[in-house]
Amino acid sequence: MKRKLLLLFCLMGLCMSLPAQYIPSEENLIARQEFEGFRFGIFIHWGIYSEFAQGEWYLNSGKLQQEEYAKSASCFYPIRFDAQQWVRAIKESGAKYITFTSRHHDGFSMFHTAENKYNIVDATPFKRDVLKELADACHEQGVKLHLYYSILDWMREDYPLGRTGLFTGRKSAENWNSLSPEAKADVNKEKYPSYFQFMKNQVKELLLNYKNIGALWFDGYWDHDSDSIAFDWRMPEFYNYIHSLKPECLIGNNHHITPIEGEDFQMFERDLPGENKAGYSGQDISKLPLEMCQTMNGMWGYKVADQDYKTTEELIELLVRAASKGSNLLMNIGPQPNGELPATALDRLKGMGEWMKVYGETIYGTSKYDAEEPSWGVITQKANRVFLHVLHENTGNITLTIGKKPKSVVVFENGQALGWSFNKKKKELTVQLPPSYTAKPDFIIQIIRQQ
Repeated sequence: MKRKLLLLFCLMGLCMSLPAQYIPSEENLIARQEFEGFRFGIFIHWGIYSEFAQGEWYLNSGKLQQEEYAKSASCFYPIRFDAQQWVRAIKESGAKYITFTSRHHDGFSMFHTAENKYNIVDATPFKRDVLKELADACHEQGVKLHLYYSILDWMREDYPLGRTGLFTGRKSAENWNSLSPEAKADVNKEKYPSYFQFMKNQVKELLLNYKNIGALWFDGYWDHDSDSIAFDWRMPEFYNYIHSLKPECLIGNNHHITPIEGEDFQMFERDLPGENKAGYSGQDISKLPLEMCQTMNGMWGYKVADQDYKTTEELIELLVRAASKGSNLLMNIGPQPNGELPATALDRLKGMGEWMKVYGETIYGTSKYDAEEPSWGVITQKANRVFLHVLHENTGNITLTIGKKPKSVVVFENGQALGWSFNKKKKELTVQLPPSYTAKPDFIIQIIRQQ
């Protein structure tokens, strides 16, 4: 009996010492389901870096001194910013949510924070909390608002230095390279509690002071992915704190690795899930809701020379392909320093919106079709309906594996019946494409399956 009691106490002690496994709340699970149904969102990278018109990394890539860069805040006056117009244009595009950069790697807060004066209300002549205006507009127009938040900071002296922080003008970078990996780890460990508390205080402000915040989108974790400098971001602890404030808030992290305990969706940068053309997305695909982010042109933040925008047809195809992978598409826009969305971006939003008004039903709320991607296009599905997205011209008859003989096969747009045959043995459906079909940007066939 004594041995059994001793074993019981040991097991109790072990359980008490292990971190509690994250169990999402009912509200969180409902939010995940809603998020999966959105399928289309707009990313907005906007900050004082837009004044330089060289992209969001200009403080680092331009090798600028921190103090000189910070002075640009005193010139930031986006006179043409209109949150209602932004949200209206985005909503008309068919997008269901917006992800806005509340704070990027340059450390400047695009919201009013009590943590420092380096924010859009206290440091600029504009004196307006653009995040509050955007949150209010989203709430009024029924668009969900998510917030990008950089855990990497090139300005704060208490930020633990990583691989991107060593540039001209950073005082704490002096003599850094002369330190051993062990010494670097000790310095960062000493700094981090202060910075960690700063982040907790700011996310509390974001979640409690602004309406309709559906998710937090973190970035910069990869700044400490070097094996030579051991570093613990304390992410599970951070996530637990966020969920304690707002259980339904979804958490994602652009760390390019397998999801960490406490995350609610998985993101892929510049790649569809399962692809790794850009080199950021070699991680396994989890069972969490998925999202891939991509730029309309080349940069995330505004760059005056970057006018190489994808066509409306290319953006629609990317959206369709994302949905076929069971993923949302988060399409980025970099607003101009005067607060306007670029004219070309607005044109693309309009074009996508016109398409989504007709074909959005084949995108919203759909799931991945469990079959190998065919050569002629991609497939989405919803309940007993399967949507064949023919993306290539002159493919001839198309085939797909399907469990049962379908009830009907029609052109989605007008309900025109199409010729088809079903091979019961192979469970294979062959559909005859009409001679006049065009796959630009997408020709959609609807199949009604037997229940």
